[in-house]
Amino acid sequence: MRFRLTEDQQALRDGVREFLARRFGREALRAAVDRPRLDRELWRDLGAVGFFALRLPEARDGVGAGLPEAVLVFEEAGRALLPGPLVATHLAAGVVPGAATGEAVVTAVGGGGLVEWLTEADVVVGEAGEAVELRSVDPLTPLHRVPGAGSAARPDDLFVLLTAAEQLGTAVRACEAAVQHARTREQFGRPVGAFQAVKHLCAELLVRVEVARAAVYAAAVTADPVDIAAARLLADEAAVRGARDCLQVHGGMGFTWEADVHLCLKRAWVRAERGGSITESEELLAGELLVEAG
Repeated sequence: MRFRLTEDQQALRDGVREFLARRFGREALRAAVDRPRLDRELWRDLGAVGFFALRLPEARDGVGAGLPEAVLVFEEAGRALLPGPLVATHLAAGVVPGAATGEAVVTAVGGGGLVEWLTEADVVVGEAGEAVELRSVDPLTPLHRVPGAGSAARPDDLFVLLTAAEQLGTAVRACEAAVQHARTREQFGRPVGAFQAVKHLCAELLVRVEVARAAVYAAAVTADPVDIAAARLLADEAAVRGARDCLQVHGGMGFTWEADVHLCLKRAWVRAERGGSITESEELLAGELLVEAG
């Protein structure tokens, strides 16, 4: 299976990256941390560029793209640490009026009954009873829990895959941040990247990113539940362990509020819970491997 991007896919990825850098760069990210409210103007701008209507047919005023293109777009959103219930609104674009254009914000009951951005949402998919507000570790992802939702709220495969694409993008950001710091930060008159321990950390970051990328892209092509489970596990690992290793490369300054590294780690933690129990993905993948071995 070949994963070389077409010219159109490259243009889409580059266009989304440029748009997000312009509309949600570092200054906007830090401002959002200080004031964690959903930016409705940005949400409508996302709708205007086709973020939510990407997979809708052109006959229904959509872009007419496929799942591989959606994965590329959500990877860039994860790299930018773009906040909001992006996946839920994207998946509701053909069902909920206003979702495709960004006029409506849609959230969903995810794994374990977690609901992101509940108070900002216009529509909640899978709502079941009164929700309890939680203290979220991520300042850009307010959380509620629907008591009793449990396994009944297991996300569908596309929800899991697009979340994995976001995790991949965050892992890319962590890798880029670690490498940039290793090149520019000096100790004892040398860049810290010259030290073997730091080299190993950066190399492991890159390996996890590229392995996760191959798995996520493959799952976008096949849309197979087993491939999606594998992509989810590898993307979660790349995002969470990548952010932790990025903290190690930065040293003490990586733990400060002023650095962005902790935002990558906190967002990765929250997304890992969004996909439901990791055990379910592990058992699905293990079962398939046992069948093949038999």
